[in-house]
Amino acid sequence: MPLDPHVRRFLDMMAMGVMAKSETGAGDVAGRRESLRVLARLAAGALPPVEASARALPLPAGPCAARLYVPAEAEATGPGLVFFHGGGLVAGDLDTHDGICRGLAAAAGCRIVSVAYRLAPEHPFPAGLEDAIAAFAHVAGTAGAFGIDPARLAIGGDSAGAGLAARVAQELRGTAAAIAAQLLICPVLDLRCATSSHRDFEEGYFLDGRTVRADMAACGVAGRAEDPRVSPLLEPDLSGLPPAQIHTAEFDIVRDDGAAYAERLTRAGIPATYACHAGMIHFFYGLGRLVPKSQTILTEIGSGFGPLLRGASAARPDLGDRPSQRRAS
Repeated sequence: MPLDPHVRRFLDMMAMGVMAKSETGAGDVAGRRESLRVLARLAAGALPPVEASARALPLPAGPCAARLYVPAEAEATGPGLVFFHGGGLVAGDLDTHDGICRGLAAAAGCRIVSVAYRLAPEHPFPAGLEDAIAAFAHVAGTAGAFGIDPARLAIGGDSAGAGLAARVAQELRGTAAAIAAQLLICPVLDLRCATSSHRDFEEGYFLDGRTVRADMAACGVAGRAEDPRVSPLLEPDLSGLPPAQIHTAEFDIVRDDGAAYAERLTRAGIPATYACHAGMIHFFYGLGRLVPKSQTILTEIGSGFGPLLRGASAARPDLGDRPSQRRAS
């Protein structure tokens, strides 16, 4: 499928310098953080009626800011999702992903706890991962305080945050902090960067290879891509993990990461669904105002995840007539 015409226009605007390049073109981490904030403000789609409130999670490294999202007509105690934002573990925050969390919370009918884990280079690897593990464990252990049923608590994220979520699920399996399901959107799971999608979309599709390599250097993981804590796809044993729904974009440098992880989970006997969204790029789900189709897809991602989180048997996302690659267990 060709690029969605609105995506093509967005990429052309970036190439001409009309729009700040949030993933590429920023010469320093501070610049990249600011350009991602600007893009999120400009591009966020319609905000559904979701209540948001600030929280502070008492983690071993110190208080960690978080935001609790409660959709309209939520159950008094209902399903929940601990969410980790993307940004290469160096950028992104609660505000850049506010619209995404609101959209997912409303569509899935679940509470979301969005976590502001520590970022590199100020806090190099494994600081962000340690925060993510501790944050999920804390929410699981105090779920009632968030209005969440601990038996229906899931984990998820997008981009690098989805990679964190996948690794947290691996680290916490078999512990008291049970994870009901995983939602991984455009996950970064294999930093060996040797897949076909890395070669095909090295440059010109929003997230590029230069940025991925710069993030690795900033995080202190350059040369450590074989470590499953850095590349969760390389975890040798995927048994005992929670069911997963994985979404990728057709024109995304990390597309093949998600496809390979869904396949490995299925081979390990883990229920996994996979959808590759035609014509889309990395972070498409945050571009609702600029790419109308992306707002529809974000809603479908949330509404498809809701039944899985509530324990319904029909866990597969409804992908309608959208051309996508699909794989189910």
